[in-house]
Order: sequence, then C-alpha cells, then structure tokens
Amino acid sequence: MKYNFITIEGCIGAGKTTLAQRLASDFNGKLVLEEFEGNPFLPKFYEDPERHAFPVELYFMAERFKHLKKLLSEGDIFKSFTVSDFLFQKSLIFATNNLKEDEAKLYRMLFDIINLSLPKPDIVLYLYAPVEKLQENIKKRGRDFEKNISADYLEKIQHAYLEYFKMQTQSRIVLLNTSGLNFVENKRDYDEVIEVLNDDFEVGLHYI
Repeated sequence: MKYNFITIEGCIGAGKTTLAQRLASDFNGKLVLEEFEGNPFLPKFYEDPERHAFPVELYFMAERFKHLKKLLSEGDIFKSFTVSDFLFQKSLIFATNNLKEDEAKLYRMLFDIINLSLPKPDIVLYLYAPVEKLQENIKKRGRDFEKNISADYLEKIQHAYLEYFKMQTQSRIVLLNTSGLNFVENKRDYDEVIEVLNDDFEVGLHYI
C-alpha cells in the first residue's frame, strides 16, 4: 500500500467495514474498526433520536478516541500500513446534525481538545453510494436497530459528509462513486479500488 494510514469512510451501509477488513487481510495491514454494536445508546437513539442523541454521540467519540489513541502507544504504528473504517472527525459530523445547539457547542469543545492528540490518516477514501443502495445494504445485513433508519436521515448524513469534506484543505480525500461497483463480490471492482488507493493524490478533495 502506498499510504501508511488509510481511512475508509462512508454513510451507514456504504461497505466501509467490509472493505477495510479485506484490505487489511490481503495486504497484511493493521486493522482499526469502530465497535458501534457495543454502544448501549444506539438502539435507543434510533427509537428516540432527540432524547438519546447526546449520549450516543459522546459514547462514539470516546470509543473512537480509545482506538486511535491505542495506535500511538504501540510503538512504530506504521511498521505496516494501518487501515481504519472510521474517521475521527465523523464524531463532529454526526453530532452537528443530531444534537441540539447547546449540546453541539459542548460537544465541539470536547472534540477540539481530543482531536489535537490523535493521528491523522494519510488518505481518506469516502465510499459514495445513492441512498437506495445504502438502504439495500442495510436491509441485507439485517441489524434490528437499523431497520427504521429513514431515507431522509441517510440523505442528511451523506450531505453533511460532503459539505465537511469540501471545507478540508489540508487533508487528502478521495470521493469514490460506488454506484456501479461491487467490490465485495467482483474482483475487478475490488482491484479498481486498490488502484485508487495506490494513486498519487495532492492534498484536497478528489472525485472519482
């Protein structure tokens, strides 16, 4: 792999965890996964977002911090490349969209303090998929607490990601349109993703 620290991102159901796992397995990389299923507030959030948004986002931020901070304590973290299925900044993206104004301000204060101490990826690969495909993938994996996620919510989160990336001028971000790709079952499509990750990209946002 060309880059030492790769982050795979995407909206709910985009396939980021599947891709990160396969890359780590095929290229002997260090894998850092988000453990969202352990969040006790997540099912409650999907039932009553307004009431449970703050604890669910706080829990996610703490877990993401724990996993990325661990990288710094493992000596030479880039002995082999590292691939994660989450960007720490997604904490801010989701919180900004899900929290009330006063809660969002408090969350931002905590986020800014924590973010300074964390390693930053060399490249972020964002898997863009239309909402219909996201819903299809969510249905296929059959998680009970995700079954009521609305198309409007997915659209809102996807838009928030794109708006955030447009403002990032010091990061290397590649937005890959996966509408016509099946990198899980089609080797040619998977190889195409690998080619993207081995391309030379300048800092900034790139559309593919």
